[in-house]
Amino acid sequence: MNDQKIFNQHPLFDDVQLQQIFPDGKTFVDCVPKEYPETINQKYLSLKDKQGFNLEAFIHEYFQMPVVRTSGYVTDEKQSVEQHIEELWEVLSRNPVTEEGTLVPLPYPYIVPGGRFGEIYYWDSYFTMLGLKASGKEKMLENMVNNFSYLIDTIGYIPNGSRSYYNGRSQPPFYSLMVKLLMDVKSKEILPQYLPYLEKEYQFWMKDADKLNEVTSALRHVVLMPGGEILNRYWDENNTPRPEAYRQDIELAKDSEREAPIVYRNLRAGAESGWDFSSRWFKQPQTFSSIHTTDIVPVDLNCLLWYLENLLSKAYELKRDRETALRYKSLKEAREKAIQLYCWSTENQFYFDYDIDTHKHSEHFTIAAAFPLFFGLAQQPQARSVAVALRERFLRDGGVLTTLRTTGQQWDAPNGWAPLQWVTIVGLENYGYHELARLVAHRWIKLNIDVFERTGKLMEKYNVVDTNLEAGGGEYPGQDGFGWTNGVLAALMKKYGKAGS
Repeated sequence: MNDQKIFNQHPLFDDVQLQQIFPDGKTFVDCVPKEYPETINQKYLSLKDKQGFNLEAFIHEYFQMPVVRTSGYVTDEKQSVEQHIEELWEVLSRNPVTEEGTLVPLPYPYIVPGGRFGEIYYWDSYFTMLGLKASGKEKMLENMVNNFSYLIDTIGYIPNGSRSYYNGRSQPPFYSLMVKLLMDVKSKEILPQYLPYLEKEYQFWMKDADKLNEVTSALRHVVLMPGGEILNRYWDENNTPRPEAYRQDIELAKDSEREAPIVYRNLRAGAESGWDFSSRWFKQPQTFSSIHTTDIVPVDLNCLLWYLENLLSKAYELKRDRETALRYKSLKEAREKAIQLYCWSTENQFYFDYDIDTHKHSEHFTIAAAFPLFFGLAQQPQARSVAVALRERFLRDGGVLTTLRTTGQQWDAPNGWAPLQWVTIVGLENYGYHELARLVAHRWIKLNIDVFERTGKLMEKYNVVDTNLEAGGGEYPGQDGFGWTNGVLAALMKKYGKAGS
């Protein structure tokens, strides 16, 4: 029961997180209680004011600490990076378990990112699966798709990650691309098998679209645009501090001039975006407390939902349901026109997010502009302009930047991330910019291998500006493992070889 989760037990939860009993706020919510959390909380209430009471000792008595399996793994220095990735698939594999603490049980084996992340994450997993495909691990790839199908079926959507404290939000909707990846290794004939889950995923993102009007122009994930079109935004059902970042959220809300629940909602929506965090979501680029994610219509999110509509149309075609296939085709075409209308800047010749508060393009140049190329939505002249901007503004020695701003946030300069390198490279290839795509790929591959040879690790993110420095920023230290880095690197090396070859 949800009320038996430790993050619902006060004041114990508040005191542990606010007093920083653990440096990382995620540690406590991942602990497994040895008794019912409510019982532990009652014991805490009866003991906490007694002389000599030690909160840290109390926690260790009543909770089992989370096990980080990758922490004991030591890289074999004689291994190549390819061998390292192959070995890590086993290290990062998890078998189904019954519910333990906040961990959501899944029916099939799965791959976790690594480091502090001992559960599956939604959009991470698609990029991890690219590596599973490259490594010929088709059964695990299918297990991953089926686990996400199970989550859609049982929860109604795919949560941010397989922890109960992530309920209320999802992540960038890559499920349709996961299904397409499985189709590529099996057959397109499997598509109707996943149709109920694709449909349910779509309904989650489009919930309450029929309730939008001039007075209520935004509800949950849907936004009524000025011309009557419907596009999407990031959102979370909750407006409270995130349990895994409880202290940080409370402190940030105190720095804001807005009401705390508004700040919390926007932080949660930023977490749903996967870009947690970036100046992309800030009204004032250097001010975290100005976060206003729910005012933003993101270009990448809407490209992903365009692809979902496209795949739904194809699935109904296979079922010979022409009427429904045409309905989704019409929705896809309407969204495509809206993306071009609201996210393409003729002045800057680049794709931007749209700010529903100012009714203007966002001023942030971000690598999300590569998504229309990745999905083939851009017209050739638009792709040419984006390619020029990517080469002139975003390309660095280690790959492409996430944004052009340096703010201390991990999804800003100087950091680069594996999923966004992949989207950029594939997008450039789609429009014939093969030389630039290869250049980005080789720079990223070289950076990954250089860091691996230096440290024995593949990391969550990288500094693409100064390739001798580690990536920084974020709410936690850099993590090694690492699912999506391994997946993208394996797929890129299979296509392009190693850097310089």
